[in-house]
Amino acid sequence: MNKLWLIIKREYLTRVKKRSFILATILTPFAFVLFFIVVGFIFSYEGDDKLKVALVDEHGILDRKPANEDNLFFVIKDDGYDQLVSGMDSSEFDVVIKVPEVKILSAKTFEIEYHAKKQLGLDIEMNLESKISSKIRDYKMREMKLEKSQLDNLKSSVSLTRGGVEGESKFTTAIGAGIGGVMGFIMYMTIFIYGMMVMRSVMEEKTSRIVEVMISSVKPFQLMLGKIIGVGGVGLTQILIWSILIPIGYLLVGLFFDFDLEQMNSAAAAGSNVDVAGMEDEIMIFMNEVRNMNWWSILPLFLFYFLGGYFLYSSMFAAVGSAMGDDLGEGQALTIPITIPVILALYIMMVVVTAPQSNLAIWSSIFPLFSPIVMPARLAFSPPIWQILVSMAVLAATSIFFVWVSARIYRVGILMYGKKVGFKEIGKWLFHKE
Repeated sequence: MNKLWLIIKREYLTRVKKRSFILATILTPFAFVLFFIVVGFIFSYEGDDKLKVALVDEHGILDRKPANEDNLFFVIKDDGYDQLVSGMDSSEFDVVIKVPEVKILSAKTFEIEYHAKKQLGLDIEMNLESKISSKIRDYKMREMKLEKSQLDNLKSSVSLTRGGVEGESKFTTAIGAGIGGVMGFIMYMTIFIYGMMVMRSVMEEKTSRIVEVMISSVKPFQLMLGKIIGVGGVGLTQILIWSILIPIGYLLVGLFFDFDLEQMNSAAAAGSNVDVAGMEDEIMIFMNEVRNMNWWSILPLFLFYFLGGYFLYSSMFAAVGSAMGDDLGEGQALTIPITIPVILALYIMMVVVTAPQSNLAIWSSIFPLFSPIVMPARLAFSPPIWQILVSMAVLAATSIFFVWVSARIYRVGILMYGKKVGFKEIGKWLFHKE
């Protein structure tokens, strides 16, 4: 155990003290902060164009002009449309719009003709369409002698809530899918990044022949296991630091940069006829439901699947690293059987978050090569306890088995030089006697 601890300590400290690790650990949260700042400026940017719009209402559709905005100013003109267009180059107007005639009140589609000094942006066009559409709707209401309150009373919103389950809302499924997707993707990235890190570490020591000196004092199994645990500790350290620094960076962005998110949401809601007060109520329901999730079971289980999946796949990556020679191109073919289950599990996870109780979800969350990615995606949906226990037992047993198999490959492959290795050769190593 002392030798194993020394290997773990060496693998951990040599990587944590590297400049590349320190820079990546510190700069990654800064990259996220910069991303938040850029996105904030993008969403708060309203454009430089200030357009004066002339509305030609030849048929008396408009009761009054649309409300002005920061970049749009409206004027109703009595002049003819062709007259305004012909003198537009010397006029004060940037856009001239011909309000269409409403011949049939039941008509739903209208062509709006306009002329502009320059090509309008997509957001400006959509904004103008929305305003003219709103005015045509008001005209129809006046002609049909309808009150706006009457039409508002006809609007209905329906949301499904499962009966007999306290604390659930219409956001329950969406929150579960979001949490599951994030957890599954984290597992996918972790397996690839840190599993490949273990493989590269084994390859570097093999090609530099440092491993020959180390094998003289420790067993190959201890060396491989120490590498897996040490690199895994590096990964957990990095994730822990990021989980602290990234939220702090997000809060600092909100404090030092004046992004009026409430105003942005109100503007977006106004453009899409959304009830801002209702939206705020739904946001509160959403946040309360996130807080009420069973995090005391989700997080420990996620940690278990993180460790189980990491040990399972990193042991295979270590075995592949020991079998690789100087020609890395030939050795890359050995990683294909490892990467295919990981990629398949990612695609299954995308389906599982939409159907968490399906047969595909149940059996793929038990199958050990898929469960480290698929089961975390189901945890937010509270799967039956027997499925979780069976999945955990199968994953634990499979991880131990793969560590043992990889160790038998590792003990032979780590000292094998100058020979092209295939799957048949690796199979013989499993039964090689000391």
